[in-house]
Amino acid sequence: MKQVFFSLFLSCAVTVMYAQTASKTAKSTPTPAATQQHDHNHDHDHQHEGEVKQQSAPNPNAPKITFKEEVYDFKELPEGPQATHEFKFTNTGKEPLVLSNVRASCGCTTPSWPKEPVLPGKDGTIVVTYNTQGRPGPFTKTVTITSNADVPDKVITIKGDVIKEDPDKSVPKEQPSMLSPRN
Repeated sequence: MKQVFFSLFLSCAVTVMYAQTASKTAKSTPTPAATQQHDHNHDHDHQHEGEVKQQSAPNPNAPKITFKEEVYDFKELPEGPQATHEFKFTNTGKEPLVLSNVRASCGCTTPSWPKEPVLPGKDGTIVVTYNTQGRPGPFTKTVTITSNADVPDKVITIKGDVIKEDPDKSVPKEQPSMLSPRN
């Protein structure tokens, strides 16, 4: 019984190996139809061996995202509150602009953006919020906008310097009480 299973296994293995070898040979050997002269007078969208496929021309009507500013400097900020800036943009293209994703470079920065298409000539706003709590010192954060615009990925930047809260100013100094007797 073992010999029957072994013989069956061996014959399957040989068949699979032969099929793979035959398949490779068939792919590398051109058929008579493939070796015939190709008619270049008809409209087609395939590439011949050795030809470099031309890039399709950019869409002249594509949406275009144009920001009023691409970098915003908060300058100095106190540590603690959130800092928010609105980046205003216009679709200066001829087709509706769709923002498919807007992502910040880290978790301390949160963007929000329009989910509906921005029509040609219309404005939109991307609001970027930076959490300053526990992050003293200079910072530069980027937000990447992915869209159907002529340039599909656009980067906007916020920066600034978070000033650590002075502990002497946040805790009132003990003042003499008017109720306690003076010595």
